[in-house]
Amino acid sequence: MENLYKQFLTNMYLIRGQHNLNLFKSRFSNIKLSGTIGNFDGFHLGHQAILNKIKQNAKEYNTKTIVFFTEPHAAEYFARKGDTNNNIPPRICSWREKVKLLDRNNIDFAFFLKFNNSLRSMPPELFISDILDSINLQSFTVGDDFRFGANRAGDTNQLKEWGKKKNILVENTDTVLFEGVRVSSTRIRKALLEDNFELAESLLGRPYTFSGKVVHGQHLGRTIDIPTANIWIPKQKLPISGVYAVECKLEDTVYKGIANMGFRPTVGGTKPVLEVHIFEFNKNIYSKRLKVQFIKKIRDEKKFDNLDMLKLQIQKDISIAKKFLNKSNDKKL
Repeated sequence: MENLYKQFLTNMYLIRGQHNLNLFKSRFSNIKLSGTIGNFDGFHLGHQAILNKIKQNAKEYNTKTIVFFTEPHAAEYFARKGDTNNNIPPRICSWREKVKLLDRNNIDFAFFLKFNNSLRSMPPELFISDILDSINLQSFTVGDDFRFGANRAGDTNQLKEWGKKKNILVENTDTVLFEGVRVSSTRIRKALLEDNFELAESLLGRPYTFSGKVVHGQHLGRTIDIPTANIWIPKQKLPISGVYAVECKLEDTVYKGIANMGFRPTVGGTKPVLEVHIFEFNKNIYSKRLKVQFIKKIRDEKKFDNLDMLKLQIQKDISIAKKFLNKSNDKKL
């Protein structure tokens, strides 16, 4: 499959990797661009402000929009290199979700830059010459705290000097505040870890959700008459853990249910799993994508002495979740 393609996208082209710059230039050599760069984990209100700015510039300069986004997060990369997995920041949204959110925001091109040793050690001057100078930028917008290049030595002032020489508008956005405090991915992770879904929703500009494909598990839920949909999750940590009342969107229908995000210690689990029991539901949904909105945490995950005790607790959890979900107003996913 081509590395410059639409794949599951509606309007946006996704370019994978710096090695595809030549392919991009050959196909779109005459297109002028308004761009930005960042990790964009969470796609929160601060990120949205940046995207709104480049879309405004695109109208003013008659350009297309392009977003360079890096994966994985720099802190995640350094933690893995040092084998300190406990220091890996939880991922707010998956790579796929990040790309789809860019697409839904009517961005024309998304450029995936893999954060690896080559990108980490690239001097700022080389980053500018080899990446930014390689495309036809008319404007370039960055966040209020943007740094780039080896040892984060590059900053907005360096970009602005480059912009003056190339006649490219370089600007940074103002800090976006909520209740007087800066909106950031770190703040959202903290809110989710503390089960403050209302604050997370305010910072994200939408409810916190996780989407994934339903895959085969151990089918243990069937043995206790509580079948679950097992959702594939990436290797990265999620910022939630425990048992939750949830709403799930399958295709165009919203269902209520209960979810467990954890290691399933009662059955000797070793890897994190997201399991969802959908109320009054009995359909084969393997390989379909399920979108889960976490409404309310019910309890932490715990180990039970046997499956009968686990079943009894889950039945209690279901009763609590149903009462809560019936009282709360439905929220659109």
